[in-house]
Amino acid sequence: MSMSNPSQLDRRAAVAALLKDRRNTLVVSGLGSPTYDLHAAGDHDGNFYLWGAMGGAALIGLGLAQAQPSRRVLALTGDGEQLMGLGGIATIGVARPRNLDIVVIDNQHFGETGMQASHTGRGVDLTAIAMACGFVAAAIVRTLEEVQGLAKQIAEPADGPRLFVVKVLAENPPRSLPSRDAVFIKNRFRAHLGFAAA
Repeated sequence: MSMSNPSQLDRRAAVAALLKDRRNTLVVSGLGSPTYDLHAAGDHDGNFYLWGAMGGAALIGLGLAQAQPSRRVLALTGDGEQLMGLGGIATIGVARPRNLDIVVIDNQHFGETGMQASHTGRGVDLTAIAMACGFVAAAIVRTLEEVQGLAKQIAEPADGPRLFVVKVLAENPPRSLPSRDAVFIKNRFRAHLGFAAA
């Protein structure tokens, strides 16, 4: 296996560009850096931040996509988390939701545990795994222009789930912390969907 080409893309700029015109997209963000990136791009009632559930962002996105079939759902996760949740890619491929996109912010390192090299930096290709599991589209994105094109693509309908890997610099920008009050986040998200607090 060969090492992947390094990226020069700033993760915060990439996420901001991805969500610049999110419209009514619901976004589930994975543990750690994807949550910080999402919050830094702008807090929103349609954001569901995960403070735990390592490896679960894509599957929570699946459940949300199934429960809200008229809404676009974006699971924003990292390479470490998605590697932990590889089985979820197969489940999503079988379920075949037409309104779910997974975007993996890939710095090729385990940023939450000390920046050790992750499997994606050693040749593991999450897009190939997604295609083998029945996703209708998958691609690797390396430039801001490509992220801007991706933002337009995920706003469009699809015939099934899609997975995109955004290669970013291996760095840990300052944390942008949303509320850690899980009940508040849940109730705010439910209200955004038109449901009463539970």
